[in-house]
Amino acid sequence: MLAERKFLKLPWHSPPHFSYDEPHDYHVTAACYEHQPYIGHSLGRMEAFAHELHQTLDMATEQVYAWCVLPNHYHLLVRTKDIQRLAKYLGQLHGRASYDWNGMESARGRKVFHRASGRAIRSSAHFWATVNYIHHNPVHHGYVEKWLEWPWSSAIDYMKQVGRAEAERIWREFPVLDYGKGWDEASL
Repeated sequence: MLAERKFLKLPWHSPPHFSYDEPHDYHVTAACYEHQPYIGHSLGRMEAFAHELHQTLDMATEQVYAWCVLPNHYHLLVRTKDIQRLAKYLGQLHGRASYDWNGMESARGRKVFHRASGRAIRSSAHFWATVNYIHHNPVHHGYVEKWLEWPWSSAIDYMKQVGRAEAERIWREFPVLDYGKGWDEASL
């Protein structure tokens, strides 16, 4: 099987995507090609992309628990019945955005998005570590000093929902540590 995947120039291994009759939670990430800040070309583009991303999620998910859009990638924690359908809709969003942005910047043919990856959430601890990871991502990458300073994230809504004391407890109980290392090595 490995030889066949190598011959077909497919990834040597890829996480399996199971069909579920019931919705399942996933951590989905997508990156711009070579981690270039194509999404973050301007504040208006960041805002528009976040809006279009949410419209896409409304069509393919049952719930969005956490999200964060950065200049060169984004993270989602969502519940969906069909991860392949979500991947298709995200691919269409990436295609539309690439076409529009490349036209605006006279860069037809430029590759804008690299890939998306989706990982099934395996436990409650994995879920809460993912929430922390997503909300902490703008701080981790040095864009802001505090979660609530980043406007393209669910952190403000999360804090309103759970409260500061509970968010701090969750942060301590489910630390990020090296969470996310190698996330862009697998694709949907």
